Parts: sequence; C-alpha cells; structure tokens
Amino acid sequence: MYPPPLHHVFHPANADHYASTVRAGLEHLVRTLGGVAGPATGRSVAGAAARVTAVDLDVPLGDTGAALAELSQVWLDDAVWFHEPTYAAHLNCPVVVPALLAELFIASVNSSMDTFDQSVGGTFVERHLVDWTARRIGFGRTADGVFTSGGSQSNLQALLLARGALEREPLGRLRILASADSHFSVQKSARLLGLGEDSVVCVPTDERHRMDPVALDRSLAACTALGLRPMAIVATAGTTDFGAIDPLPEIADLARAYDTWLHVDAAYGGGLLVSPRYRHRLAGIDRADSVTVDYHKTFFQPVSSSALLVRDGALLAPATWHADYLNPEDPAVASPNQVDKSLQTTRRFDALKLWLTLRMMGPDTLGDYVDALVDLARDTYVAVADEPDLEVAARPELSTLVFRYAPSGLDEPALASLNTRIRAALYESGRAMVAATRVDGRQFLKLTLLNPLATVGDIVGVVDLVRATGARLLADEPAAVASTLEVAR
Repeated sequence: MYPPPLHHVFHPANADHYASTVRAGLEHLVRTLGGVAGPATGRSVAGAAARVTAVDLDVPLGDTGAALAELSQVWLDDAVWFHEPTYAAHLNCPVVVPALLAELFIASVNSSMDTFDQSVGGTFVERHLVDWTARRIGFGRTADGVFTSGGSQSNLQALLLARGALEREPLGRLRILASADSHFSVQKSARLLGLGEDSVVCVPTDERHRMDPVALDRSLAACTALGLRPMAIVATAGTTDFGAIDPLPEIADLARAYDTWLHVDAAYGGGLLVSPRYRHRLAGIDRADSVTVDYHKTFFQPVSSSALLVRDGALLAPATWHADYLNPEDPAVASPNQVDKSLQTTRRFDALKLWLTLRMMGPDTLGDYVDALVDLARDTYVAVADEPDLEVAARPELSTLVFRYAPSGLDEPALASLNTRIRAALYESGRAMVAATRVDGRQFLKLTLLNPLATVGDIVGVVDLVRATGARLLADEPAAVASTLEVAR
C-alpha cells in the first residue's frame, strides 16, 4: 500500500486518534480489573501457548476493539495480578498510580537516555534521582550512578567495575566472596565476566541466614594464603528467600582490611532507605563502593526500574566507551551523556516513574508502605509459627516467610512431594499463589509479601489454604503422593 496509512504515528496531526485509542485501552483495562477475582486463572502451559500460537501475525485486525479483545484472550485474561492480596509468590509488587501516569509519557515521547541530545531534561531528572538515592545511602558529593534494567544488570555492572579496579590482575587469581544465600546473579556475572562460576566463594551464613563475618574473614585469609586476590565482597541487604540483611559494618571492616571492593546488593532491601522505622537495618551501607537498588520492588515501581550507585563517580570509568557518532571524546563538544556510565546504549526514561512518584506521593508515603510490609510479615509469623502442622524455617527479616505444611507421619521425600503439589494446586485453583524454595536441601514454600493493601487476615488465609489443600491431597490422593515419591526415587 502506497502511501502507507500514517494516522498510527504519534504526531500532533494524529492527536485525536491517539487519545481515542489510549482511552479505549484504559477503559478496557479498567473493565478487566473490575472482574479480577484472584491472582491467577490457573491456565496451563499448553493452554496458554495454544492461544498465542494460533494468531496469524501477518493478518492485522485493523480495529482497536478487535485487537483489545484478542489481547485479552492471549494474555490479559490469564495475567497474574500482583495487586491481589492472595498473590504472595515472587518479588513482584503492585505498582503506584503516579508511576503508571509516567509510563504514558515515557512510551509516548520515547526518549532515549544514552545522550543529552536525545533526552535533554531527562538527563538531569535521572541524575537528580541518582543523587537523591546516593544521599539516602549516605554517600558523599562524589557519588554517582545510573539507572539499569534490574538488579541482575546492576550487580553485573558493579562486578565489572570491581574487575576494572584490578585490571592488571590475571583473571584466574580473582575471587568474589558472597554469602551462600546471595542472589544467583553473582555467579552468573562471574561467568559473563570471564571469571568462571568457580571464582565465587560461597561464605556460610549464621542462624539468621546472614553472612557470617568470622567465616568471611577465614575465606579472605584462605584466598590470600593461596595467592588469590579477593576482587569483591558482595553483601546482601535482603536475600531473596529470607530477606536477610548481612552485617554490613563488620563486612565493611573486612573489605577495608583486605583492600577489597564492597558491593551491597540491596535490590530487595533498598526500600528501607525511605523507611521511617526500619532504616537503621541498613546501617553500614554507606561504606560500600557500590550499591544495587531495585525501585521495582520495594519502591512499588513498574518493571523495569533499578539503579547502580557508586561512592565515587570515577569508579564508573570501566563502563565508558566513546564513539564518534554518539559520544565523541572531544572537549569541544562535551555533553552530559548517560551512556558514559551505562552498559546499555538505547535506554528508556524509566527514572520518570520514580520522579512522578516522589513528586506526587513523597518518600515518606513509600516508606510507610515498606514498614507495613515488614509488620505484615512479622504479624503473620506470630499468627502461624506455633501451628503444629506447619514448619516455619526462620523468623522474617523483611517481608518473606518461608514455611511448609508438615503434618506428622511423613518423611522428608513425602513432605517435599506434598508441598510441591500444594503449590501447583493453589495456582490451578486461581485462589492464591505462593513461591517455592529449598532450605538445607529440604523443600519449602515461601510467602513474598509486597502488597501494602494486604492484611494479616489475607495472608493467614493463604496459609490456611495451604493447609486445607495439603489435607485434601492427603485424604483424596495418597496414592498420587506416594507415586510422585517413587518417581523421584
């Protein structure tokens, strides 16, 4: 077709079409939201795949209403809703409305954050938010940072910078020390950096699942005695399973003693930076060389919104590369280009979401949300910890609770099978979603609580669903439990 229809392009001449299309989409979403009755529908893998693969992408529908109806069929009808109080699976948060307003502008204007001449004011919005976060951490005036796609990318860049600080050291001599409960992205980053997964030394944890400083000291000493160079220590402020916050002051002392880069992965626990009551749990974070913060977790932002912060902007140098067509190394044309700090080139203006959130809500309201989650996990623990048919792995540190249904008379393989089946049955019912993990090789369930609207009654109700589902499976399908056990053996 020539000329092609141009009314679909975002342009002043097409403002009415844009407005009517966005309005139709918003109305469709609100109608859908009004009909949500649980976190999931329980759609199977095969069922979800069949709905999508049946679509012929070469034949457009040509109509907004038809496209939205199909959108519901292939995705929205079976979307997982994180705002539902019985969603307690992964580290996914319900999002705040100001951030959704920002998304409209981010997608429509389509700024790219790599160079000043593609973002202009956006460059300084991001830089101001980086400075704000750095001050919350306790960094000084030389601090800097950059927004990233998520915690994994932030951790990767942090370890890249640590590697750059020791660029003369052979790769084979370098070691990264992290707790046994640290995020998997530490090992993955080591592999991507050419260090190999074996370069990561897993340091034992204490009874609260925090890195043990005595064990860390031993590991650092052992590395040095073997002629190895500790490249970085990764402390975690909010482990994925237990929300544990490593003892940051003691770890910082050891990092200084061994002249080692200290990175704090606060992807989960970073929300405590705005907490009115629990900020003290991050004491010592200001002594890090770099910090990861995921705003799309405990700042209630839409994915993606993360940042890497460094105590001194000069430390970002290993991520800098100059291209004549983009950011030439020419003082005569010097511009404040964010690509000089980033592993990405083209990058969304994700910082605008946090900006509008702070301008419309303020940090104290976000902090109250974080405190509500910490209280919710604690109060749920108190409510269920002494139940005889439940086994709780640890007292919660942030907003996760690891537990399992453990009626008497079942051995370990049978308990593992039963709890695995409980999780699947809850998803299939659409009534609740919980996560799964392993603790010391044993199968457990996990409640991840990131919904400030959820109540103790809601979450205890999820636990009761777990118990009722487990009891039903034992009563109705004892043979199936035994069969699963035999297959596993």
